[in-house]
Amino acid sequence: MPHLKNWDNKTWLSSKEYIESFVKFLIKNKKLNKDSSILDIGCGRGKILGKIKTKIKLKNKPIGIDPVSHKDKDKNIIFKKIDTFKFLISNKRKFDLIIIKQTIHFFPLKDIPRLIKYCKNALNDNGKLMIFSINEKRTQIPTFLKMKKRLIQSLKKDLVIKKKILRNYKNTKIKIFNFKVKINRSLYLDMIKQKYISVLLDFKKEELNKGMNEIYFNYPKILSFTDSLNCLIINKVK
Repeated sequence: MPHLKNWDNKTWLSSKEYIESFVKFLIKNKKLNKDSSILDIGCGRGKILGKIKTKIKLKNKPIGIDPVSHKDKDKNIIFKKIDTFKFLISNKRKFDLIIIKQTIHFFPLKDIPRLIKYCKNALNDNGKLMIFSINEKRTQIPTFLKMKKRLIQSLKKDLVIKKKILRNYKNTKIKIFNFKVKINRSLYLDMIKQKYISVLLDFKKEELNKGMNEIYFNYPKILSFTDSLNCLIINKVK
């Protein structure tokens, strides 16, 4: 899995407002209490898990796994730098909620059925697996030309994954998470420079600089748009 180091670092994705809104969405779609057990696959710095821990006063720390161990990861979680399949195969714990937020496209298509199988096996009887990806019908993320082409390619893969899941798991529900973003253009350009989104990972410095110039001249000083995500909810019971 590629190392995405800056998606939740000094972006709207790490803001207090975003995290509170996202956690509210989770709790609305999966009832949680102090006894709930939670796993986040691709947790980044674990700020979402940490917020859940304090908000509902979890007895046990939630678990987050990620290929990158950040120095500033949340202290209210159990963090594991480990391969996802190695963790799921060796894991003996059962979870009420498993979250895969904007990372499923990193897995090869052939591995996704196995990933979902292992996740379902790790759920309690009333547990839920929530898979988040960019809403291909309403993406408003500011882009430059080459970035937009890469994003379209990525969204096509997300759509293939979504259709495959809906076909194989008939009781899957689809919910939409929306968050209204308002950000200074200069801050967003810094996010581009830091490669905050996976479609930018392979870009060279020269390509980023050219793209940043495109955004500077084509967008206003204050960027306003909706960050919209699909959420596929799979229950433990088939």
